[in-house]
Amino acid sequence: MLKFGPSFMTMVMGFTLSSAAYAVDEWPDLPVGVKNGVSAQVGSQLYVGLGSAGQQWYRLDLNQKSKGWQAVSPFSGPSRDGATATAIGKNIYVFGGSGKAKAQDKSPIIFDTIYRYQVDLDKWEEMDAHTPVGLLGASSYSPNGEEILFFGGYNKTYFDQYLASITAVDKETQPEKWQSIVDGYMGMKPADYKWNNFVISFEPHTGFWRSLGEVPYSANCGAALVQNNKNAVIISGEIKPGLRTAEVKEYQFDTQSPWIKLNELPVPKGFTLQEGVAGSFAGMSHDAMIVMGGANFHGAQQAFAKGKMFAHAGLSKSYNPEMYVYQDKQWLQVNDFISGLAYGSSFTTSDGVLIAGGENSDGQASNKVYLLNWNGKTVDIID
Repeated sequence: MLKFGPSFMTMVMGFTLSSAAYAVDEWPDLPVGVKNGVSAQVGSQLYVGLGSAGQQWYRLDLNQKSKGWQAVSPFSGPSRDGATATAIGKNIYVFGGSGKAKAQDKSPIIFDTIYRYQVDLDKWEEMDAHTPVGLLGASSYSPNGEEILFFGGYNKTYFDQYLASITAVDKETQPEKWQSIVDGYMGMKPADYKWNNFVISFEPHTGFWRSLGEVPYSANCGAALVQNNKNAVIISGEIKPGLRTAEVKEYQFDTQSPWIKLNELPVPKGFTLQEGVAGSFAGMSHDAMIVMGGANFHGAQQAFAKGKMFAHAGLSKSYNPEMYVYQDKQWLQVNDFISGLAYGSSFTTSDGVLIAGGENSDGQASNKVYLLNWNGKTVDIID
């Protein structure tokens, strides 16, 4: 059963407004746009960086908001998109992601390296350990302050080969060969991608990896994760490139039957089905879970149901503004966000869900920061 602990009912300073209007300068914006990056929280300090920000790494102290986001020591490894990060104590660990190991390399790879950021020392270091599976697009959290759990992740061997093949062909001079490579990879069945479908655990203090068992659902990447004490709610995501799932499930750490299937995301108003979303924003506000935005391809589910494996072929990516609230075991679609947004950072704070950055419908990285606050009827959006 999904039961969240008590929330902190801290008053939000400034105005609380609907999606039609919002306060000015309540929350400081990021110095640069950040999409496909990583984020983590250590006490009152929020960290955001990597992705479109390259190696840049920023910190916001919730107790000193007026100082805004401060640049701290840049990431010491190669730039990467789609990594995952989790904090334990005063250390932040970054896993996976995709990028070029060296600037002169012809194609990106999925990284199997692990980096640690020491908050007190403002210092990065590469650890003497490697990931046993590809963790591009994985979700992670620490249930106990000792180990980090991972869900999902692209298969490194398959994806590295695809990237090497596609970057070796000039799309302009060899369009048929280029399209054949794309069709071959995108046209596989979900299971054929061999994405990580086990819950895997890493102990930073020992460097030890272990499996906590197979996930009884389709392997998925790009899912939102909301921590609930020792447990985690995993929201939507994709089950193959371009095809999302509406599934929502809870993982209960250290129990004999750890998985509980929750109600799926509801069908949004004006649509006949829920496509599911990847890269959505999620967190807790006043004992309610808020899910906002995310990207998908409208029509992909219908195409897949008809047997078309390259389900999003010819479809445009949609950046969705819908917001959903989960409370009392039910989903409720509420007011829309200001605009469609995906692939940014989410933090559960005592004031509500703080979202930072993301990718807008033009594909550009946003530097905007907003607070989402559930007032019992709608979600207030505070700029």
